[in-house]
Amino acid sequence: MFWRGWSIARRLFIANLLFAVLIAAGMAGVMVSDAHNRIYEQTGLRMLSVATSLADAPSVIAGASTANPSAALQPYAEAVMGNAGVDFVTMMNIDGVRWTHPSPEEIGGHYTGSISQARAGQPYTETTLGTLGPSVRAIVPIKDSSGKVLGMVSAGVTVENVEVLIAARLPMALGLAAALMLAGSLTAWVLGRYLKRVTFGWGPAELGQLFAYYESVLHSVREGLVLVDQRGSMVLYNDHAALLLGMNPTPAQRGTPPSLASLKLPESLTELLRTGRTATDEVHLAGDRLLVVSQRPALVPGSTEPAGTATTFRDHTELTALAGSLSSTQTLVEALRSQTHEHANRLHAIISLIELGRHNEALAFANSEHSSNVALGGEFMNTLDEPFIEALLLGKRAQADERGVILELTASGSLPPDRLDLRELVTLMGNLVDNAIDAVAEDAAAPGADSAAGSGASPTVWVDLLVADGTLTLTVADNGPGLPTTDLDILGRIGTTDKTSVSPGGRGYGIALIRRATAALGGTITAENDGGAVMTAVVPLEPAAETQGKP
Repeated sequence: MFWRGWSIARRLFIANLLFAVLIAAGMAGVMVSDAHNRIYEQTGLRMLSVATSLADAPSVIAGASTANPSAALQPYAEAVMGNAGVDFVTMMNIDGVRWTHPSPEEIGGHYTGSISQARAGQPYTETTLGTLGPSVRAIVPIKDSSGKVLGMVSAGVTVENVEVLIAARLPMALGLAAALMLAGSLTAWVLGRYLKRVTFGWGPAELGQLFAYYESVLHSVREGLVLVDQRGSMVLYNDHAALLLGMNPTPAQRGTPPSLASLKLPESLTELLRTGRTATDEVHLAGDRLLVVSQRPALVPGSTEPAGTATTFRDHTELTALAGSLSSTQTLVEALRSQTHEHANRLHAIISLIELGRHNEALAFANSEHSSNVALGGEFMNTLDEPFIEALLLGKRAQADERGVILELTASGSLPPDRLDLRELVTLMGNLVDNAIDAVAEDAAAPGADSAAGSGASPTVWVDLLVADGTLTLTVADNGPGLPTTDLDILGRIGTTDKTSVSPGGRGYGIALIRRATAALGGTITAENDGGAVMTAVVPLEPAAETQGKP
């Protein structure tokens, strides 16, 4: 069809214009019809008034009683026609024989209209064909003082003259119709311009097809997508976003954009969506999920004015879990490497002492090293009864020694078996200790560092494990420069770290791994500054639903 390629704006303009034309034509027709009826009605009432006045005139009553009424009444009727602006005044007897008429030759002839009503004493108005053509006329009885009908008076105006009055009303009706059509056309034009702007000149078929494509893409992608308007309402979100954010709207709520205040989102995500700031691959914790979030302004096409924000969510929980497992393995491997390196050095020292013939010193050196390891291992074995944690911390001590950092370990209580996922616990503990060692080692190495380590104190990391009241409390503290902020939401964003590696499994993901591991263990973690950084994780020791795996 010829209108298939028309835009919505053009279709609306044409449709509204045709509607305005039809309304204007209908209005003009109604006005003309109303004017026609009113003028005929008013003319009939005026003729009735003239005829009644004549019938009640004493001279007419007297003339109707004479032997020759025409001689008395014809001059009077002609005078009234000129003064009253009527086309004819006809007076007649009760049989309808004319006494007067505008054309004298018609006197004596019979009246051509209805006379039965007037003969019965009732006035009557009609539009009928007479000797002068179609006319609007009224006929009224002439009565004497006793009420006897002596004759009748008819006054009328030809239809031609009535139509002249109707024609005089046409310019007003047509002007009003034209004004209505102009106003409708202007309204349609303004509305069409607006629709053309908001629909970018697209037709309904193109918009419908585009909507179908967008809906298909929106609900098929494996990333969460959220659009938030300037008022803080989530005007659009796909199924994956609802899953990642824990939204479960009822069918009645799906058509209503939810406000951010009504959603139970993590505070960091609520702040990001509410402020609309630009973000690139920020890591946010939502329950036990780690979400990588990017946010950009949603611009109106062809304009730099933002209409809200577009936010994407990628679920990195599984990827981060794998990174955590890799981190745990790397931590243990690195710890074993450090221990191997340290033991090799000490073994070399013992061999050298033996070669020098200083057997007693070699034996004493070996016994002191063995006693130190047995004391440390026995302390943690008696407390935690977990060889993986013991191996991890012994290895971390060797790493700390390599970097010139003192690692002090304390533990108390007894860790029940099979209550925790040791993979997550190794990830949590290993990353906490790594971050602390890195902080004090780098601070000690920095020239002119103004910190506990840089002011003469030995760089030290303290690790304390406390099992009590059904919880495991893990505290890692250091005497380094402290944290730039204690807000873990800010610390956990990728890009806020000063370290060079921010790849999965690298140091840049340390806080993200720590928070995810803590959430996976069902615990909480807090950060503070007290002469350095202090990180405290509290993990409940609930009975496991099934035996937890080991690294």
